[in-house]
Amino acid sequence: QVQLVESGGGLVQAGGSLRLSCAASGSFFRLNKMGWYRQAPGKQRELVAGITSRGMRDYADSVKGRFTISRDNAKNTVYLEMNSLTPEDTALYYCNLYSWVGVQASDYWGQGIQVTVSS
Repeated sequence: QVQLVESGGGLVQAGGSLRLSCAASGSFFRLNKMGWYRQAPGKQRELVAGITSRGMRDYADSVKGRFTISRDNAKNTVYLEMNSLTPEDTALYYCNLYSWVGVQASDYWGQGIQVTVSS
């Protein structure tokens, strides 16, 4: 069973920074993508950033240039460095691990961690 443990959320003023971490434990396929999604009240969950086990990254347009995703494969941990935060970044942030081999795939989610940006 795969477990994702998130940390690093909290309350920050606009313009500030936070760093989220997500550590994965358990057994999963070597080919995988780890990422962060977020969901604000009344809105759909959206992709913030993702990074594959080969280091390919993608970002939502709204965070490009402000957020940086990285990972430590030895620790099965993904990080999200968030800078120049705005109140629009306030949301529940979820860690996601999607792993696959051939046509077989598995999708895992963390519990979610709150990020609140005050104006």
